[in-house]
Amino acid sequence: MTIENISINKSFGGWHKQYSHQSKVLYCKMRFAIYLPPQASSGEKVPVLYWLSGLTCTDENFMQKAGAQRKAAELGIAIVAPDTSPRGDDVADDDSYDLGKGAGFYLNATQAPWNRHYHMYDYIVKELPQLIEATFPVSNKRAIAGHSMGGHGALTIAMRNPERYTSMSAFSPITNPSNCPWGEKAFSTYLGKDTATWAQYDASELMREATQFVPALVDQGAADDFLVEQLKPEILEAAAKVSDYPLELKLHQGYDHSYYFIASFIEDHLSFHSEYLNNSIGRS
Repeated sequence: MTIENISINKSFGGWHKQYSHQSKVLYCKMRFAIYLPPQASSGEKVPVLYWLSGLTCTDENFMQKAGAQRKAAELGIAIVAPDTSPRGDDVADDDSYDLGKGAGFYLNATQAPWNRHYHMYDYIVKELPQLIEATFPVSNKRAIAGHSMGGHGALTIAMRNPERYTSMSAFSPITNPSNCPWGEKAFSTYLGKDTATWAQYDASELMREATQFVPALVDQGAADDFLVEQLKPEILEAAAKVSDYPLELKLHQGYDHSYYFIASFIEDHLSFHSEYLNNSIGRS
């Protein structure tokens, strides 16, 4: 697969790079960013943390605002940040911020016109890792993390593919999208009115029924404006108790939904993932 380099910046001895490529599953040109730590320049194949961003974001938000590069360089972890949806003039869209471009919800849409391009689940699970592992000096040891809509994506993708990820984490995730305004709007539009089909993309439903476990870390700000109506971490916590899921959920007083919150605790997440990435065999 041909990829095109857009930008390159040295950071903490490693390299932040942006690329574009033609996606076969999304039927459009996509952009992603990758941070390669210094260890990758010495011929070492390094593990990868996939970061999924939230509503309205692109690959740039995390890489520019989270301050993750210093710790990633220290730990020898590459970070890959994809876009949050398909892009292009012929891609279906909506006037609202929480549907359409920038709001792919990391699922495979089944309803027209969205089912033409909106296959973000397949892109994140299959196509993008195949491209990354074939192009860069990285191993097939993978972890996954995200924020808000991306936290929802990270949790659901890891739980549905426990053989592919060593660990999962999230900041302020949409934990029960089948039961909140953001999720109900997106799921009914992308997946249709049959709510039985929604459970496969609902972290709380998946965690409640889980029999295979991926270690999980979730951080939530107590001053988050979306906490009560949209995020509902207490539902995820209750689901974990049912299946005895290895979930560590932390509530932080005073913190909101912003990247100030993410930047405050991102090093904790990188250390958490490093523990599992460095003690695991390659994934499938």
